[in-house]
Amino acid sequence: MWALLSLAIGSFGIGMTEFVVMGLLPNIAQDLLPSMWSTNQADAIATAGWLITLYALGVVIGAPTIAGVVAKYPRHLVMIGLAAALTIFNALTFIAPTFELVAASRFFAGLPHGAYFGIGALVAADVLGPGKRAKGVAFVLTGLTLANVVGVPLGTFLGQQFGWRIAFMIVAAIFALATVTIALFVPAHAGDRERTFRRELKVFRIGQVWLALGVGAIGFGGFFAVYSYVAPMVTDVALAPEWAVPIVLVLMGVGMTVGNLIGGHLADVHLTRTLVGGLLTLAVVLVLLALTAAWIWTLALFVFATGLVSAALSPTIQTRLMDVAEDNQSIAAAVNHSSLNLGNSLGAFLGGVVIALGWGFVAPVWVGVALAAGGLGIAVVSITLERSRSLARV
Repeated sequence: MWALLSLAIGSFGIGMTEFVVMGLLPNIAQDLLPSMWSTNQADAIATAGWLITLYALGVVIGAPTIAGVVAKYPRHLVMIGLAAALTIFNALTFIAPTFELVAASRFFAGLPHGAYFGIGALVAADVLGPGKRAKGVAFVLTGLTLANVVGVPLGTFLGQQFGWRIAFMIVAAIFALATVTIALFVPAHAGDRERTFRRELKVFRIGQVWLALGVGAIGFGGFFAVYSYVAPMVTDVALAPEWAVPIVLVLMGVGMTVGNLIGGHLADVHLTRTLVGGLLTLAVVLVLLALTAAWIWTLALFVFATGLVSAALSPTIQTRLMDVAEDNQSIAAAVNHSSLNLGNSLGAFLGGVVIALGWGFVAPVWVGVALAAGGLGIAVVSITLERSRSLARV
């Protein structure tokens, strides 16, 4: 249990560093882009959104690369190294003086993200035993979802009161704690010298792997298109005060925590139904959010629902990918986070584009609807092809 809690501390830090930027975009834009802020605040916020995109691109690049290279090494040593790297790169975000250097630090902070979750999920699965893979994935993700209940709102509040940088000082301290606890409690692992980088890359020869990655990149992008711009939606669309932003983020975090637990259970019961039903429900929830965002109470309700449904999809998508990856579990578990953060990058980017076009802060929600629908279409194609091949074998 201590091993799992150690991993959850690190995932808490990842959840906070990934998502706290979203609640602090106006503050970061005002501090690091003062000239643009004084001229056009919407453009400054959209530009600051590149910090989200660059972090996500770091995950996309780092997850398969790092997971493939370290697959043969003892997992406990790998996890220590990843937690230490996350400590260093988030400390750089705290001290970097310019927007360009902060942007670079966000990219580097994203590199260990996917490998940490991927290899951590394998460690958790080993601890929990066979037949509980989705629950193991969900347990590792619990720290991330709890970060959205406690860490992100607290970091957002402190960042608003004392400057956005303090949030990243806290994140660096959390990763330092995770490094120590992982070293103390994660059991030793012998490693597997046969798992070379070239061998791990064979996973990309499997067509179903690409479809599963597409579901994550496109479908989950719908969540990030919304999450990236929650702060201006609360203040500029619902006309609520700035202090309401952390409260709405808490509600989203609660939804994510509940959804993660539900998703882990439902995915173990019936994976494909959970996948298709979750994407369809996400699209419907986002339509309702877009139509009612002008009222703070309905905005808060559907932000909560967005977090719940999206988090239920996360262990579902990861387990689906592990199912179709055959004997390539390490890189498959990690590369899932590449696809999810490609969705992060895509959602944040497209959301920023429609804002910059002058379509308003509700426009990213409609982007989210389109992305969720796209992910649903890919999932249906994937499952249909799988069933057709199964019938052909019979």
